[in-house]
Amino acid sequence: MTLPDPTTDSTIDLDALAPRDLDTLRQGVIQIDGAGVIHRYNRAESVFSGRAPERVIGRNFFTEVAPCTHLPHFYGRFREGVRRGRFDRPFSFVYGFDPRPMQVRITLRHAAAPDRYWIITEPVEALEPGHRREAVQAAVTQRVRAEPVDPSLCEQEPIHIPGAIQPHAVLVAADVDTLTVTACSGNVRDALDRDPLGHDLAGLLGSDLTDRIRATLQGEGVDPGRTVRARVVLPSSLGLPVEAVAHRNGERIIVELELAPAHPEDFRAASQLDTELAIGRLRGAVTLEEAAAVAARETRALTGFDCILVYRFDPDWNGAAIAEDKDPAWTRSLLGLRFPASDIPAQARALYTRSKSRFVIDRDYVPVPLVATPATANAPVDLTFAQARSLSPIHLEYQRNLGVNGSMSVSILVEGRLWGLMIGHHRRPHYVAPETRAAATVLADAFAMRVYELESRRLWQEQQAHLALESELVRELARSDDFVSALTEQRHTLLDLFEARGAATVSHDSVRRLGQTPPSAAILEIADWLRMTVPLGSSSYVTAEFAVAHPPSAPYAECASGLLAAFVDAERHHLLLWFRPEVPSTVTWGGDPRKPVLAGSGPVAVLPRRSFERWVEERRGVSEPFAPWQVDIAEALALAVEGVVLRQRRKIAELTGLLADKERLLTQKDLLTREIDHRVKNSLQIVSAFLQMQRRQVTDPASQAAFAETAARVMSVARVHDSLYQAESVEEVDLGQTIENLCADLAGMAGEGHAVDLDAEPGLMVPYRKAVALSLIATELITNAFKYAFAESGGRVAVSVTGETEGRVRLSVCDDGQGLPDGWSDAPARGTGLGMKLIRAMLDQINARLEVENRPGACFTVTA
Repeated sequence: MTLPDPTTDSTIDLDALAPRDLDTLRQGVIQIDGAGVIHRYNRAESVFSGRAPERVIGRNFFTEVAPCTHLPHFYGRFREGVRRGRFDRPFSFVYGFDPRPMQVRITLRHAAAPDRYWIITEPVEALEPGHRREAVQAAVTQRVRAEPVDPSLCEQEPIHIPGAIQPHAVLVAADVDTLTVTACSGNVRDALDRDPLGHDLAGLLGSDLTDRIRATLQGEGVDPGRTVRARVVLPSSLGLPVEAVAHRNGERIIVELELAPAHPEDFRAASQLDTELAIGRLRGAVTLEEAAAVAARETRALTGFDCILVYRFDPDWNGAAIAEDKDPAWTRSLLGLRFPASDIPAQARALYTRSKSRFVIDRDYVPVPLVATPATANAPVDLTFAQARSLSPIHLEYQRNLGVNGSMSVSILVEGRLWGLMIGHHRRPHYVAPETRAAATVLADAFAMRVYELESRRLWQEQQAHLALESELVRELARSDDFVSALTEQRHTLLDLFEARGAATVSHDSVRRLGQTPPSAAILEIADWLRMTVPLGSSSYVTAEFAVAHPPSAPYAECASGLLAAFVDAERHHLLLWFRPEVPSTVTWGGDPRKPVLAGSGPVAVLPRRSFERWVEERRGVSEPFAPWQVDIAEALALAVEGVVLRQRRKIAELTGLLADKERLLTQKDLLTREIDHRVKNSLQIVSAFLQMQRRQVTDPASQAAFAETAARVMSVARVHDSLYQAESVEEVDLGQTIENLCADLAGMAGEGHAVDLDAEPGLMVPYRKAVALSLIATELITNAFKYAFAESGGRVAVSVTGETEGRVRLSVCDDGQGLPDGWSDAPARGTGLGMKLIRAMLDQINARLEVENRPGACFTVTA
């Protein structure tokens, strides 16, 4: 391209030239008013910019036609000259014309007409865009869409040492110990009046700022990225303020110098009150969604970007636009779209974690290279914390594909981890004043704090609810020796934890299921797979896509797409399982996530994708993920269950030992009891036989009767003994059965004509001591009835045995004989009177009472 004559005759009177004469000049000439509206635009300027005059006349030069000039370096100088009534000397500027940027010299003049001013543009040289940008542009025209590309190539780009900065700033780097400048940007004369290489910072920046740098950034233990910020006036800035920001990185002190607005009203500048009000509105948000929407709206109000996005990372570093505030005229919307992790690769995320903000005024800027002294030329300058660090040309191409020119990214760090980004997009170059950048960073920090508060509160509430459930289950476990029933049969069960739809316990080959789960056989297969797959040092397993890891479980995706498993014991015999169902969903991506990058050509290996059209992916076989704290609670519960299992094992061992001891004792007792029974029976039989023999040998009827009564008493004791030995308990005797056997024996001994009618309640168990006493009483009463009620004719005696309340029994012996004579209780006893004495003794022994009636026969009732 043939450039116009670079010389300018300062004596040319532009006001005296007609429009056609302006077109003959070889310099670009623009006439504007104090607001920046274009009134004249000559042919040379049209050639430089590629814009026809009729397209720009009447439009604002600084904000519409050439927004890249809306900077303190250009627009700020113009406004300051208008205020002063004079303009300073010409200054250098670079237009990022595509494809050949151009460096020009700008002269500002007053015009003769009121409120009119001239902008004279003199080309200095056409700049090379740099081999990387040129390579990107060349590769864009030759991209091959079908070629597979490894997105990890993006992660190999050393974006922290680009070797260049953005042109709106100047950079000098000095040795940390000597503060001697060892490197600087190529545009350093825009801010300094000399070449700084080899000079001390104090001679360049003044002693005040240098002393602050020395006190804050020198010495040991200085955090990387710690900054010193100051507003200074430098000799070359012609009285205009310069924003100086110094930080330390390794063995270098890096100072960035940027011309600042002399008057806040010339550029949108956020005040402290604006920031405080925005933070107040943000703190009023009660949900994460509301907080994100407020943060986007307030950030856009502060910074003036066309669009602000709140961009959140997921655990796999894919991103999603969860909030958006934008100019209604911009029809493009990214709200709700997801973006693959390769859009912001790992090394970029690492930079965002360390350096919290990045602003790009003009996507098409020409990077300013760094130059260094020969001694340090081979050591690249680490620009991790430099605000004006030049960006990757791949990222700039990505912005171009998005339709974005000016941009902003501010990190949202929650508990030191990169949670997301506050992203600003502008369709044109967009300058943000230093105060406003700081305000945007503060607002992003406030949003991060609000995210932490809201998420912590929500998480705390969820955790407390689950911990309460876990505590109740642990209490049930403490009261139980069967962990399965404690976890599955009480008011709260395993199913109440973790919003699961299904739960199960596995104990050896036994399965207990709750809710919606795979069949028991499938659960046993899953348990075997877990035992073989999960490393021995791990006590749990969790996934939201179980069928991917265990394809045989795919048929059960509806109920078991998510799995949380916790091993109870070291041997892995016992497991706790929770299942979550498939949550079919659609994910809307900003472009096809399978093509995160495209193949390049030449020296450019990869290129950013060009399409951000909505691309819908349907997801199946995926559940809601289990949170890490839920895994922790599951492991804690498994530990509590392990205590029950160990307690069960100890108790089983103890019971087994006790059972063996009792079996030995019972065997010995049985042998002893049999021996005693044998001896007692023999003794009673000997006594009974002796009494019968004596009865037959005597002839005296009274003696025979006495021997018969004594034999009957011995027999009653023998019958109680038989009942006791035959009973299951050694403490109690079936009284009805004992009396029944006794009555049969007594009726037989009484001879023909005598009978006993028995009505005994079955299964009436009484203590052994009471049974002996009642048997002896029954013997005496039945014997007396046979002896005295019927004389020699014989008769029937009715005996009944029934239970009463409070464990008492009623024994009745009634006859239908001649009854008791009048005054019987005071009459002398017939016979020896031993029977009644025995009855009274037995009554006293068991605390019983005796009732006697004539019906007309005698009826004796004992209640004991």
